[in-house]
Amino acid sequence: MRLHFICALTAAASVATNAATNAVQLPMKEKLHIYLLMGQSNMAGRGKIGSEDKTPHPRVLMFAPDNQWEPAVEPITHDKPALLGVGPGLSFGKAMAEQNPEVTIGLVSCAFGGTPLKRWEPGADLYSNAVLRAKLALRNGTLKGILWHQGESDSGTSTNANSYGERLAKMVQAIRADLASPNLPFVAGQIGEFLYDRGPDHAQYTRVVNEAIAKLPERLPAAGCASSKGLKDKGDVLHFDAASQRELGRRYAAEMMRLQAGPGN
Repeated sequence: MRLHFICALTAAASVATNAATNAVQLPMKEKLHIYLLMGQSNMAGRGKIGSEDKTPHPRVLMFAPDNQWEPAVEPITHDKPALLGVGPGLSFGKAMAEQNPEVTIGLVSCAFGGTPLKRWEPGADLYSNAVLRAKLALRNGTLKGILWHQGESDSGTSTNANSYGERLAKMVQAIRADLASPNLPFVAGQIGEFLYDRGPDHAQYTRVVNEAIAKLPERLPAAGCASSKGLKDKGDVLHFDAASQRELGRRYAAEMMRLQAGPGN
């Protein structure tokens, strides 16, 4: 699966630069605000797709797997064909577009379900793919922030959970450096509190991961946390349902706007 995923992205990267402009009419580069979506299945999206998720916003685009810009509709992410669903990205994009009618929002999803943080660390496959896709998209726009949702795969052991905050902070510093944006706003979403019901050990480690995500702004400048409080799962005690994903996207947007407004906001 990993090899297939890497090969697919590598092949997509060979598409000519102007291919990205074929699907839609793009605005000027400074008016296309690009956001990178990173993480595992709850960023990719597993909620049931409804009609509102298939209704595009005139100023929200997605960077498709073939590196072309398209109107953004679910699924935003194409990681596992049999499992695709609603994630937080589309509602985030719509909220950001409504906040600023002068810009177009470009969503660049790199999420892949079931992946631990070690695959998102510098030098690992998914980290490298995220940097690659971001750089390809940046030929047409301006990078404005990163959304992160991951941690379920690291909440199974004390070693991974207790080191999560430090490892995540190092990853953020690295990707900011690789994308030449040292103060790029980075918003991490907490994993679902319904995971606390998976047994005492899992509950303990999930709380540790969520606490690390909440404290990320203490470790790094221009970092924020989107709370998962009150959000519901879709019945599998693992993935947010569609309504919760849409709400989570709006929480990401609120936190991103706060960071973009500057210190003290």
